[in-house]
Order: sequence, then C-alpha cells, then structure tokens
Amino acid sequence: MNYNFCSVLAPTVTRYLFLKEALGRQYSGERDILAHLDAFLANMGDDLTPVTFQKWIETRLQLTSGVRRNWMRIARNLCLYRRRTEPTCFVPDSSQFPTAHQTMRPYIFREAEIVRLLVEAKRLQPTKNSPLQRQNAMLGIVLLYTAGLRRGELLKLTVGDCDLSEGTLLVRDSKFHKSRLLPLSNDALWAIKTALHERQAKHIPSGTDAPLLWSQHSRTGAYSGTGFSEIIGGLLRRCAIRTPDGRQPRVHDFRHTFAAHALLRWYRAGKNVQVNLLSLATYMGHVSIASTEYYLQFVEELAVAASDRFERRYGAVIQEPATLGGRS
Repeated sequence: MNYNFCSVLAPTVTRYLFLKEALGRQYSGERDILAHLDAFLANMGDDLTPVTFQKWIETRLQLTSGVRRNWMRIARNLCLYRRRTEPTCFVPDSSQFPTAHQTMRPYIFREAEIVRLLVEAKRLQPTKNSPLQRQNAMLGIVLLYTAGLRRGELLKLTVGDCDLSEGTLLVRDSKFHKSRLLPLSNDALWAIKTALHERQAKHIPSGTDAPLLWSQHSRTGAYSGTGFSEIIGGLLRRCAIRTPDGRQPRVHDFRHTFAAHALLRWYRAGKNVQVNLLSLATYMGHVSIASTEYYLQFVEELAVAASDRFERRYGAVIQEPATLGGRS
C-alpha cells in the first residue's frame, strides 16, 4: 500500500523507509505503523514530542503490551535515525516501554528424534485428499533438518528449483529479498529424487513450476504454513516429542537444530568454528553473522565438545594450584 506522508515527520519517514528498503528490508509492517504515526501527527498539527508520543500510543491501548512495545520501538528507531541530522530531536526512552515478553527458547532436536520422526512419517498412508502425505512429510523434514530452511522457503520451492544433476537447491527471493543457491547433502538429494519418482507414478503435476511439496487442498498446489505445520505437529504428537516445559516444538526449531548440529560437527571434527560461521551465515541466508549466532544455542553436547577441545589444546599448560601445608 502506498502512503502519502504529510506530517512534520514526512521527509524523515520517506528517507528512512527508502534506506531500509535499499538494504533489502521489506519493512511493510513498519511502514504501516509509521503511516499511522504520521497521520496522527498531521491531525494534531504538531511534531513528535514526549506529549504527542504519549498521546499517540494511548490510541493503541487495545493492543497487547508486546505489540504496543513493538510500535513504540519502531517509532524510536525512526527517531534515532532522525537524530543523525537533528541532534536535539525527541527520542523515546525505551526503559519506559511495556516489559518485553520472554523470548521462547528454541528446541534443539536430538538426532534420534529426527530419525523417529522420519520413521513415523514413513508410516503415513495416502488419503483421497492427501495422496502425497507421506512423501511431503518425509521430504519436508529432511530439507528442514539438512538445509536449515525457513518454513516459508520450503513451501515456496518448486520442482524447477531442484537441480539434481548439480546437487543444488535454489531458494528464491527469500527474507531481505535475497536468493541463494544451496549445495545439498546426499540424503537430501535422495529424498527429492524418491519423492519426485513416486509423485510421477501417481500422475501428479511435476512440471518445473509445480510446488515441490504438492497439496491437493490448494488451488496452486502449494501448502499453507498452517497446513504443513499440522502435518509436522501430528508426527510430533505420535513421537511424543515435547520441550522441557511440555509444549510442542515449532517447525522453526528444525532451523535452530540445523545450525546447532553444524556447530557440533565442527567441534567434533576439530574445524575452525569462527571461520566456518561465515559459511553458515551465507548458507542460512543471513545478512550478518550476528543473525546466525542467534541460532547457536549452547546445548549440553556443544558445551562438552567445546570443553574437550579446550582440554586437548590447553590442558597441559593448566595445572591445579599447589597445596600448602596439606591444605588445598
């Protein structure tokens, strides 16, 4: 949607959005919020001040505290940008924002749990409405775990995105408008070949534009995010896989698992983890390595692997304190 910004902030908002979009950000949600702020200030006939900021956010009291905090955060980021050229402009105090919700801790699947999920997926039977239920579940899990895809990236894949001769997968126009070409593992290639072979045997569309995970429920043949999550959720229930606090893992937790397990393999193989993190960031489609580090949960296996490496390298130079008078 196009907006005609018309408040005192209009030039700043326009430049700010242009900068963010030039950096590859879609920023559509942020644009809507800044448009609301712009319209409010235009109606007030005033600049953004502590008073007008408070009055603006009071119009959003129907929102949950977390959503309201996000609105305030987006306005504050605009003000920080404005301060570069207007040092005396108002910048909201983030300590006065509603308390942030606790971030949900990602669940890192164990390798044995991935195997259990694949075994359970293999038992799925085709139905009239889901003739490829088994193939879709198995291929989806394999690609999520071995390629670290986002759920949306997985569901946007077409048959033509898979180059079986080169062993690559093209992820098109993903987050931040970025595309990337991923080399695939042998397991992933086998899963794709098997799924396409069984699909052709059932005379289901397999042209280059057809979705890789095909659903009969959709006019385009593509799964919705909710529809695919329901399949994975059913497998998680049958495998009795739960987080320590009793909730069901999310589809996005496969991406966290991909990153954590990659780090674990490097530690065990004696690889240079810091150098390989750059490759991992590129593979996962991140703008910077900081985004990749968010996915690297320090689980127990990683702690042990890191400790073992430290001991092998520096154990000989670290000695226990000498005892004095028989006392340590």
